[in-house]
Amino acid sequence: MAMMRLRREDPRVVGTFRLHRRLGAGGMGVVYLGSDKRGQRVALKVIRPDLAEDQEFRSRFAREVSAARRIRGGCTARLVAADLDADRPWFATQYVPGPSLHDKVNEEGPLSPAQVASVGAALSEGLLAVHDAGVVHRDLKPSNILLSPKGPRIIDFGIAWATGASTLTHVGTAVGSPGFLAPEQVRGAAVTPATDIFALGATLAYACTADSPFGQGSSEVMLYRVVHEEAQLAGVPDALAPLLASCLAKDPADRPSTLSLSLRLKEIAAREAHGPSGGLLENGGGAGAGWERRPSDRPTGQRAEEYARQRTERGTAGASAPRPHPSRPPAPRNARPSGPASAAGRNPRRPGGRTARRVPGAGPPGRSGTRTPVRTTSGGRRPGPDRRLLRQRVIVFVVVTLLVALGIAAAQGCQGPTTHGLGVRQSAPDTSASASAVGMPYGVGEQTP
Repeated sequence: MAMMRLRREDPRVVGTFRLHRRLGAGGMGVVYLGSDKRGQRVALKVIRPDLAEDQEFRSRFAREVSAARRIRGGCTARLVAADLDADRPWFATQYVPGPSLHDKVNEEGPLSPAQVASVGAALSEGLLAVHDAGVVHRDLKPSNILLSPKGPRIIDFGIAWATGASTLTHVGTAVGSPGFLAPEQVRGAAVTPATDIFALGATLAYACTADSPFGQGSSEVMLYRVVHEEAQLAGVPDALAPLLASCLAKDPADRPSTLSLSLRLKEIAAREAHGPSGGLLENGGGAGAGWERRPSDRPTGQRAEEYARQRTERGTAGASAPRPHPSRPPAPRNARPSGPASAAGRNPRRPGGRTARRVPGAGPPGRSGTRTPVRTTSGGRRPGPDRRLLRQRVIVFVVVTLLVALGIAAAQGCQGPTTHGLGVRQSAPDTSASASAVGMPYGVGEQTP
């Protein structure tokens, strides 16, 4: 919800609430963002001065505030406080963070069928609580529905009407928003819960198409279409079109009840969420919880071309990424080569408990593929397992060669008068002396007594 700075003529304190920003203005007055001493934020509406001087309006306003106190539902903004006797009457409701349905659709395009059904089911439950309290909202429209992180919320009961009360309006006058009014409101007839069902149907049609089902035009044109023309639902998905058409019936008796509408929308939401598009809605599928669009959700209408262009750009970027060779399928992640070669080339566990990792794309030991040195925790480089194995073999070969040479030298040294050097004598070797020299525990070069 857009916020604006307070103007010079705006009050700074109303009741026990300090005002911070303007949230908007309507036909009844101005709505402010305020907070109390505990820091609780509220949406506070102050009635216009000219209406505050109208005693008939004050009577209606007092009755509607009393009715709003009886509403108990999770999909409505709770009434916090009100002052009916002030010079300019005011009332404060719970502040709901999040964009309105109108702003959401206007900025990001139509919602998916599953999202529309989920929002509609939650709003139907909210209207059920409103109607059980004996109240008719009378001005349900996209701008009066806020998409909070916990789900959609119905706001602005400023012209709500208590069931059974006199209308306090003249025949032929309409209180509400053209394009979302029911025909009985336009004619000045009595309003019933079916009046809100008509407005909800028009609101959900807007969420599907980003346009009113009665088009655009002046107030007179829109009101005429509501009474005499059928709603245009060409862009509404097939899963929702029949139900919304029944909500927009001209005769209130032909519209579904609030409870029936809630149940049918829940069924559609569950079917669409698990349908071919796949997957639940964000954050577990709760209505209004997490309004990020899924990859499979494709908007229609004014955002369709831009969405298709973005998908094309993402596809082009993904095509340039390297792909594995088709003739060499990737080996399983936990697969290990078998045989002697694997035993010789296996990387033993190091003292630190870490093993060398094979770099993707590198071949096994002994082939054209090479091992990439792995960095140690200190930042240096360790040789790969092939180089280390070669070094071990060289060390073993050198040690064995030295031992053999020393053994031969000791055997030959025992046969001559001298023990220096490793020269070969011409006389026949003494096998027994040589064997004893090699097997004695004396040092190399010592003679037997």
